Amino acid sequence: MYGFKVKGLDGTTIDFAQFKGKKILVVNTASKCGFTPQYEGLERLYKRFSDRLIIVGFPSNDFLDQEPGKNAEIAAFCQRNYGVTFPMAAKVEVKGKQQAPIYQWLTNKTLNGIESSAVLWNFQKYLIDENGKLIKHFSPKTEPEDIEILKLLD
Repeated sequence: MYGFKVKGLDGTTIDFAQFKGKKILVVNTASKCGFTPQYEGLERLYKRFSDRLIIVGFPSNDFLDQEPGKNAEIAAFCQRNYGVTFPMAAKVEVKGKQQAPIYQWLTNKTLNGIESSAVLWNFQKYLIDENGKLIKHFSPKTEPEDIEILKLLD
């Protein structure tokens, strides 16, 4: 996990090595989805556990064109509507032939050593422990502040 470096929405590099010692919640996001209000819960979770949790959002247009915007538009949307302060990666593909390498790792047991999964929709969540190991993934329907996630953060 710590070998990944991805481009941020703002053009900077998000280096996962800097997150050693903290849990990481990776979430694929979209601005025009029924689950988009989960940004609110993600931001609250990030602020509440900022001493031990990093959230990284990955905008993706893989599901029904629900993230059609360019990186600058996505950044403005997240800031204006939800006050997002957690790191947001540049738009990527989370499934298919052009799947981003980090999502290849997250979804393939031979790479992550824990489980294989398919990204079913926007706002699917992957929780990684303080040592860079995948703990588990959560359905897009699982709210960010769901008790199951909170238990793993305490």
